[in-house]
Amino acid sequence: MASQRAVNKNTRAILFDHDGTLIDSEQVHFALWQSVLRDYGVDISEAFYADVMAGIPVAQNAVDAVKAFSLSVSPEQLAAIKHARTNAYLAKQPFPLMPHAVDTIKQCYQSGYQLAIVTGGSRQSVERTLDARGIRHMISVTVTVEDVEHSKPAPDCYLKAMKMLGRKPQECVAVEDTEHGMRSALAAGAGCVVIPTSHSAQHDFSGATAQYPSLQAWWMMER
Repeated sequence: MASQRAVNKNTRAILFDHDGTLIDSEQVHFALWQSVLRDYGVDISEAFYADVMAGIPVAQNAVDAVKAFSLSVSPEQLAAIKHARTNAYLAKQPFPLMPHAVDTIKQCYQSGYQLAIVTGGSRQSVERTLDARGIRHMISVTVTVEDVEHSKPAPDCYLKAMKMLGRKPQECVAVEDTEHGMRSALAAGAGCVVIPTSHSAQHDFSGATAQYPSLQAWWMMER
């Protein structure tokens, strides 16, 4: 699809996804899921992760993995193991950043937009990013998987963020990297910029407002 401007004269807030959009976490999550499932005799491929798991909250990942591989463990137990390994990783370091993530946040903030992080990931992960990267004061609202009953691709997280910001959907633009995230933002009535990663390159982004290869390429167009 041809790229076009997503931010317009009505835009007041930019809502960023976290995993895969601001932080380069999908490869880490893939490796962690590999380690978890290997304990049950399953070696997942990168293609399976990209098609089934990328951009989806851990609880649903666990349900899908148990079903796909007929595992004897319950989804709840499997999710708990994955959360524990993620927590152990985050206790040592934050997730690495996507290219130009902090610069893009700063430029959006300096341009006067309200900023939010809206993610299907954990609050711990977001908190580590905010503290380690020095951007906490720039982010007005964070909504994580713990904050809603139904996470992405349901619109709940974006609707909650808009309510907290005091903004209407037409005043908001989301920045996402997966089809699931895009569907969540669009269902909430926001425009959506998509910036695919290697894990989401084959997702259907036909509904997106605009698509770019990187955060830098997107913001250069919007300035």
